[in-house]
Amino acid sequence: MKIYRTDKGEDKILFSLLDKRAETSSADITEKVRDVIDNVKANGDAALLDYCEKFDRCRPESLVVSPEEVDKAADKAPAELWEIMREAADNIRIYHEKQLSEGYEFESKGKKLGRIVRPLKRVGVYVPGGTAAYPSTVLMNCIPARVAGVEEIILVTPPKADGLNPVIAAAAKIAGVDKVIAVGGAQAVAALAYGTQSVPKVDKIVGPGNMFVAEAKRQVYGIVNIDMIAGPSEVCVVADHTANPDYIAADLLSQLEHDRAASAVLVTTDETLAAKVDKAIYGQLARLNRSEIASVSLENWSACVIATDIEDAFRVANIIAPEHLEIVTESPEDKLSLVENAGSIFIGEFSPEPMGDYYAGTNHVLPTSGTARFSSPLSVDDFIKKMSYLSYSEDAFLRDAESVIRFAEVEGLDAHANSVRIRLKK
Repeated sequence: MKIYRTDKGEDKILFSLLDKRAETSSADITEKVRDVIDNVKANGDAALLDYCEKFDRCRPESLVVSPEEVDKAADKAPAELWEIMREAADNIRIYHEKQLSEGYEFESKGKKLGRIVRPLKRVGVYVPGGTAAYPSTVLMNCIPARVAGVEEIILVTPPKADGLNPVIAAAAKIAGVDKVIAVGGAQAVAALAYGTQSVPKVDKIVGPGNMFVAEAKRQVYGIVNIDMIAGPSEVCVVADHTANPDYIAADLLSQLEHDRAASAVLVTTDETLAAKVDKAIYGQLARLNRSEIASVSLENWSACVIATDIEDAFRVANIIAPEHLEIVTESPEDKLSLVENAGSIFIGEFSPEPMGDYYAGTNHVLPTSGTARFSSPLSVDDFIKKMSYLSYSEDAFLRDAESVIRFAEVEGLDAHANSVRIRLKK
């Protein structure tokens, strides 16, 4: 791995590299996605079927996967995986139930003020269907929606000539998906945003996808809500001399195998550890099924930063604002106070990032590309809306009326002022 030293100011080179990596779109992709969205808006299901044939090389008889087809596919999933996914679903559900919130009401000087919390009515969940199937994506996106009380969950995933992937079907049943649609890509996002003959219009679209899916979500935002614009996966590990280099190497590679734009950064105060981790990475890399992909992301987007002390190490990590942050140091829980920006935090040598990806219960849909500076993991809050309300008594209105009139006059909004003033006339 490339080595950068903070005492020489070289960490700035890494920050610049990661900023470049965050540039996920281009004018060409923007135009192509806009054309897809316009076509789906104009032609509905016919456009979706044409895109299935063009991009997925199959043309399903129906875009809607019937409940019977879902059941038939789910029955093919291994029994052991069913049990594992049920256990993971329970963990995810328990964690997210802690996030439920209620409205509130209070009275003050003749005013009654409050907040109402309501779930979204219909949500669309995008599940990728490329070279690998990701049932964990189904669980992580659908269970918080169900916990929040969403009335209808629509799952979209690219069609396959041999039908719905069994593990996706099983996860959909465990998570409580209401309808499965066999369509993927930017066209699926467009269908969820605007609705077609087979695809109902939703209130929000969540779930990961490639750069075309991400760009489509960007373009339909405002017509519907979205969770986030997700970039390639990333991990930052802050470690000291107590860390096991083989563990650290394995954790870095677990992210690098995602795709060629994934990133892994080790920030350490110990140069000896850095050298051992580097050696371990190349020893483990050769044994990975996706070593070719991991090799590219290792070469292009990964590095080791040598920090002057532990506070300096966390300064670097906070600037990176990683999707996943592992703390593998002496007394790691004591270091939580140093963390300002991270999507999800993994504490100690026996809390590797994959535990959160699949099973522990925390959500694996996380802000990427530095957006953890201002955004949060997917949660129940993503599937609710909050409405405020107020009620004035006549006495309270009379007490505040002149102040409101003055505010409106300062802003030049005479009709606003008149709406209050007219009630003062007897």
